[in-house]
Amino acid sequence: MIVQLSSLRPVTGEDGKDAADTMSSFARNVSAMLERTEYRRCDKGEDLEDIYRLRYKSYRSNDMVPDNENHTIHDELDEAPNVYRFGVYIDQELVSTLRIHHVTLATPMSPSTKAFGDIVMPMLRDGLSFICPSRFASDPEWSRVYPQIPYLTLRLAGMACFHFNAPYCLSTIREDHAGFYKRIYYSEKISESRAYPGVFNKVVLYRADVNAIRERSFSRFPFFRSTPMEQRMLFDTPHVGELAPLTILPTAKYYHEAA
Repeated sequence: MIVQLSSLRPVTGEDGKDAADTMSSFARNVSAMLERTEYRRCDKGEDLEDIYRLRYKSYRSNDMVPDNENHTIHDELDEAPNVYRFGVYIDQELVSTLRIHHVTLATPMSPSTKAFGDIVMPMLRDGLSFICPSRFASDPEWSRVYPQIPYLTLRLAGMACFHFNAPYCLSTIREDHAGFYKRIYYSEKISESRAYPGVFNKVVLYRADVNAIRERSFSRFPFFRSTPMEQRMLFDTPHVGELAPLTILPTAKYYHEAA
């Protein structure tokens, strides 16, 4: 089942022009790719196996993890009650994956608390909550052709922040990947580098202030916008007797506050 939101109208600017008319060429390229993109929440069966194999393929190509006979990568955090695992498909092909944890004091399980519990737990006890994206992986062949893939994939993290009203997004990342998070999300480094189980590289913790950067990010990257309806379909649990949508189409071009 593919969910389409065709009743919504494309977003326009204050002067009535379509938002695409005022986008940068880069933003237009990402938005065009978004038209070919589908998101799938992966909870069981072959979908999970596919994203676990993609993680392994991606990380081995970058020499991030040791070889293993199963050619998959998963850990105990994939089974946490606050986890959401996604596959991103372009032209029906799996090209990337992202794992998201909604981190609260009641459900603190995440890579950020696993590696930086001494930093994160005091913030949780102060009443804060976070979105913690992790296990971003993309197919090496697709990534060489389409540099838009990280933006299409990490768009999911922003939607999670808005859906769960989480004021911060925490990223446990390699130091050499920090430039992307600082440039795109204005993230700030809040830790020293540390070892992380199962990977060769040390990691650092970066934090983005969601409310502070929201409008600035939307202005630069309109494709990060989404409707509340898209957010609900991605992150809500279906009621008893209801089927979850298998595939969800992005709604950036249909964004409006009344959705």
